[in-house]
Amino acid sequence: MTLTDAIARNRAALTMIKEEPFNAEAPHDGLRDAVTPTELHYVRSNFALPDHDGTLQVGGAVGNPLTLTVDDLRSLPAVEHAVTLECAGNGRLDIRPLPTGEPWGGYAVSTARWRGARLADVLRRAQPGADGVELRCEGADSGKYHLTSVLEPADADLTFVRSLPLAHAADPAAEILIAYEMNGEPLVPDHGAPFRLVVPHWYAVASVKWLKRIDVITSPFAGEFQTGHYIYQWPDRPFEPVTLMRVRARIIDPAPGTTIPAGRYTIRGKAWSGSGPIVEVGLSFTGDSEWSPVNVEPAGPYQWQEWSYEWEATPGRHSLRARARDASGDIQPEVPPWNRLGYGNNAVELSYVEVR
Repeated sequence: MTLTDAIARNRAALTMIKEEPFNAEAPHDGLRDAVTPTELHYVRSNFALPDHDGTLQVGGAVGNPLTLTVDDLRSLPAVEHAVTLECAGNGRLDIRPLPTGEPWGGYAVSTARWRGARLADVLRRAQPGADGVELRCEGADSGKYHLTSVLEPADADLTFVRSLPLAHAADPAAEILIAYEMNGEPLVPDHGAPFRLVVPHWYAVASVKWLKRIDVITSPFAGEFQTGHYIYQWPDRPFEPVTLMRVRARIIDPAPGTTIPAGRYTIRGKAWSGSGPIVEVGLSFTGDSEWSPVNVEPAGPYQWQEWSYEWEATPGRHSLRARARDASGDIQPEVPPWNRLGYGNNAVELSYVEVR
């Protein structure tokens, strides 16, 4: 099988949002299992698939600059975690008035098992200087970008660059990975081959794909994908960076708009948050009903949690809403929080089913 054939195979089951650069949502079935199969995992790219020379340069304000290959990364202690990644624009289509940006529905979220070296272990070898404040992370992907900020001229030729606070990047407890495997196999091109960052709890923009260079920098980074995009541009208060995923619940079964038989039916779903584990999910069956508590299953610290509810379904059309609360006390709002670029929509979603 050629590389082109392999890429096409991994894209076939997805719901395409944009052909080039390729962006696609997971199908509904991609959210059913605890771990999403690679071929069902959503894809978000700002530029076309890049070439990569197979090395990672580590530099900037460090005492020991490094050049690392996949084999070098594999020689470090390996760590594997199931991590939920969500696009910051997930659910943009449900915000009114409609913001600018890719028209994501509600399926730009998936969970995979990622294996790699801890970013903290790599930084320990590089010996960051005491004056370092952020880690500048650069991907191999670049190209023309239609901009709506004033940082760069329109249609500028850009490279994808993001930064992380150095204290967080260098903290072993953060479990940030330079991942080279996904679901037990080497990374495929759409998911960042040969290696990428995987930053648990944060919106996936932080998990830079096709990672080619990281630099310790001594002042805050300002770039198009740091301070021009992937920020909350509020109409009535200062802008804020997109960081942790917001608390959110999804109904997976029954699928929206389906018909189910009357009688006992197990409603199932997923819930996740970047601010802590999910401690409560409630279901509502009419617009003004009480929230009925569901059974929430424990899970790994970086992945979505499964929940279920035994429902006595009676004939007719029924609205279904699920609302989650996390351990930090954050709870889903009823109305999407409007911002100019449509990030972070975690409002309670409405689904409906026909019961016969």
